[in-house]
Amino acid sequence: MKLALCIGINDYPGTDNDLAGCRNDADDWSAALVARGFDTRRLLDADASGAAIREAIRDLLARSAAGDAVVITYSGHGTWVPDENGDEPDHRDEALCPWDTADNGPLVDDELHELFAAAAPGVRTVLISDSCHSGTLTRLHHPLGDHPGRARFLPPSSFLPPPQRLRAALTAGTPRPPDPRPTALLLAGCRDSEYSYDGEFNGRPNGAFTYVALTALAGLPESATYRDWLKAIRGRLPSQDYPQTPALQGTRAQLSWPVLS
Repeated sequence: MKLALCIGINDYPGTDNDLAGCRNDADDWSAALVARGFDTRRLLDADASGAAIREAIRDLLARSAAGDAVVITYSGHGTWVPDENGDEPDHRDEALCPWDTADNGPLVDDELHELFAAAAPGVRTVLISDSCHSGTLTRLHHPLGDHPGRARFLPPSSFLPPPQRLRAALTAGTPRPPDPRPTALLLAGCRDSEYSYDGEFNGRPNGAFTYVALTALAGLPESATYRDWLKAIRGRLPSQDYPQTPALQGTRAQLSWPVLS
């Protein structure tokens, strides 16, 4: 089974920051996914409240089982809020902005991680986000090196004399360990420190990332992986007009999945 949710938000009531291309993005992603056999639902503008987005993601994952594919595309504003639990090196939680963000706040990366962690084992879950500060939305960073590393930290309790150990324990605290649970593969319009841009292509508003990603998708062979797709996208972004660097986050296995299958 192949399930998809396409979210597009141009209208942000209570702000002066409406967008132009996000509904078109959702329509275009939906058309591409339907052509690849996905049962696709759209949430546009007022239908894309925070509660509706959360409910729709939970519904897709509840209906899916091992071997199924679930794809969520999001086009709209992104933002960040101060990190509350100390798990962000830059002290910021990246977030998506539902239609009712002005009233009910954004959907932060920690909650997205929790939503996607509920997927059954073996479900190929993908989030494609054309939004600002989107590069680490699912909280899973690309693995680096040949095997998991070991922290370069020697606990003071291993060498301090007893009178000083208690003082050290009260002073230092304990570093928060990384969360090992699997989450969605993330294909993002930019790094978490960058902006994604609205644009106009052939007289029609679109997100620059969405337009480039779908153009690249049309030229990929059937055997292409997400690494291949990112390479094709990076051939056109960043550009002089759109200084955003598309990002890909996932495990080695996820990065090798065939695109949208």
